[in-house]
Amino acid sequence: MERIQTDELYARLEATYNSLSEKMSEPEIAANPTEYLKLAKEFSDIEPMLKLLRKERALDKELADNQEIFQETDDAELRELAREEISRIEEEQEKLQTEIQIALIPKDPLDEKNVIIEIRAGTGGDEAALFAAELYQMYQYYAEQKGWKTELLEASETDIGGFKEVIFSVNGQNAYSNLKFESGTHRVQRVPQTESGGRIHTSAVTVAVLPEADDVEVHIDPADLEVDTYRASGAGGQHVNKTSSAIRITHLPTGIVVTCQDQRSQHKNRDRAMMILRSRLLEIQQDSQNEAIAEERKSQVGSGDRSERIRTYNFPQGRVTDHRVGLSLYNIDEVMAGGIEPFITALQADAQEKALEKL
Repeated sequence: MERIQTDELYARLEATYNSLSEKMSEPEIAANPTEYLKLAKEFSDIEPMLKLLRKERALDKELADNQEIFQETDDAELRELAREEISRIEEEQEKLQTEIQIALIPKDPLDEKNVIIEIRAGTGGDEAALFAAELYQMYQYYAEQKGWKTELLEASETDIGGFKEVIFSVNGQNAYSNLKFESGTHRVQRVPQTESGGRIHTSAVTVAVLPEADDVEVHIDPADLEVDTYRASGAGGQHVNKTSSAIRITHLPTGIVVTCQDQRSQHKNRDRAMMILRSRLLEIQQDSQNEAIAEERKSQVGSGDRSERIRTYNFPQGRVTDHRVGLSLYNIDEVMAGGIEPFITALQADAQEKALEKL
């Protein structure tokens, strides 16, 4: 592996590290929690890379010392020990170069964010809607395993318990980093509950994972919004029919329409609708900065047609296959119970490998 030249980076990080250490020890900084936390975050951001570069230099010195012993000593036993050490150090250096390369990959600034997930039934009618409900449950189970919190934001239910659309938030450490690869068309193959003939059907559901945006990242001019209130429909008792608590917000410049009616309070529905709108606008903003990403996301999510898919859930075979990395698991019950970590790990590794190739 070709060695990356890191001398300039090392010198810069050491200088920054020392400067931050001095600033954080100053009484006036310690007395200012906001400023201290800002410096502490910068400190923690550079520390992992600095540790790798310090280890690199320590190994260089250790290698040089053993090479000197190997070349200059006449003691056969000592030469053999030095040779073994040289071999060990060179193996460590090879592994360390890979770690340094990975650390040099630019981080996605959105990775640490919470997310909003939108699941929509595609081709397949009632069966697609039922599977949309099962995917929603799968992500709830996964979030629970990670210690994250989920909250239902909006849902459009069918008469038989499925979802035409369900939107929910996931709050937790690195939620976007783990879930962003779930965006796309998920295909299901099985005998539907609604099928009396026992034939296997193929249906499709689309999943969109959006990083949660805040007011600072996405500025929304109130003049650009058209806000309508109306009476909620569906389950909810007499209250929904008597109170105009449902909210429909239209963002005029983009034509994005968001509706929320699940909460009894008009104020809460408005807050949720604005949260979804901000996240959709942030996605557009990110995509406009990089057209290649926009095209990739567009191709991932697709139209919800059966032929477009990132993952297939084949119930008769008990198999789940992610087509992007060619990984198949034959434990569909575990996957539907939230066991999607193997797919996420494989997809993250694949993205890392591609980033290294570009680097």
